[in-house]
Amino acid sequence: MKSFAEIDIENGGNYLKLLSAVSKLSGLFSESSTPFINYRVAENIFCRSFDADNLSRSDTAFDANYNKLGIGLKTFISSNDRSSEKIAEFNQLSKELKEYSGKKLAVKLAEFRNERMELARRLYNIENSLYHIVARKDSELVLFETDYEKIDSERIKSVKERNASLQFEDGRNIYSFNYSKSTLFRQFITPKEAFKLPIEIIKDPYSLLLELFEEKEFELLPRKYIKGVDYVILPLYGRKRFVFENSGLNQWNAGGRKRNIGEVYIPIPKVIHDNYPNFFPNRDVKFNLEIPTKEIFSAKVCQDNSKALMTDPNKALSDWLLRTVLHLKEGELATIEKLDKLGFDSVIITKKDNANFNIDIMKTGSFESFNQ
Repeated sequence: MKSFAEIDIENGGNYLKLLSAVSKLSGLFSESSTPFINYRVAENIFCRSFDADNLSRSDTAFDANYNKLGIGLKTFISSNDRSSEKIAEFNQLSKELKEYSGKKLAVKLAEFRNERMELARRLYNIENSLYHIVARKDSELVLFETDYEKIDSERIKSVKERNASLQFEDGRNIYSFNYSKSTLFRQFITPKEAFKLPIEIIKDPYSLLLELFEEKEFELLPRKYIKGVDYVILPLYGRKRFVFENSGLNQWNAGGRKRNIGEVYIPIPKVIHDNYPNFFPNRDVKFNLEIPTKEIFSAKVCQDNSKALMTDPNKALSDWLLRTVLHLKEGELATIEKLDKLGFDSVIITKKDNANFNIDIMKTGSFESFNQ
């Protein structure tokens, strides 16, 4: 496919213009001749310019979804056309990773990384993927695309163990793993044919801002999303961070009566109802619940003390959450270990109005942070 720089130029778009405009204001943050652009700003500019879905909030393997193309967006300083950048963190799996070394550790890292890529593919219906790079150099931005493929565990070679890190290759790319931070890096190489966007940094951006805001009126940003009003985060586990074998995600495994294999619910802790009593509709009142692929389920809050979020039919939730997202076989139990391996243990429920909600996954530890 054509590069995004070429697509933007051919369509008379605003991507390059916005990158240039933000970079010109680098003097607000630094006296360096290297343009400064925050990675979140670069992600938002990309998604706005190409009408791509911004996936950065869920912290999965992809930052954007452009027509079923998963995009990894990277923004970094590149002084010598080579840069090693973070591509994954495995903090929750650090204890397990400490049991491996050398090539066995490299293979395990490949397994974890590849499974998270597959999770994002399933979650957002991604068919192909690539990295889009914005490299910051002296007085210019360098834009290019490069491969975003699984680590080929069968071809891992050139394994080098150091005191603080492990380095290895897979025939396509060079990777390194930092032991103390449980972080995986990949080396990115700037191709000679990369698109170069010259940047002239404004000497006094403060005067420009004063002039700009004196002359124009702007539409103001709506209020930010309010915790408990616009969204809540729910855990996919029970007390003591444990996925019980006969409730919640494993409700289908409960005793007492014959259960349908698709019987499942997302727990709603009592603290959610206590702190945010008006967020969800009343018990058994149906509402629309949109998943990341835009499919809409009929959902409701049910069971004693309104402790469960379920869909009607219940199989819709299990097909999505157990089969598609967690990739579990029928009869296979969901576990906290499985969640940790994939890098998430919670879901975010976003409220449009009393009849329409959205759901997406959230990275490990999100419910604890929300509940503090």
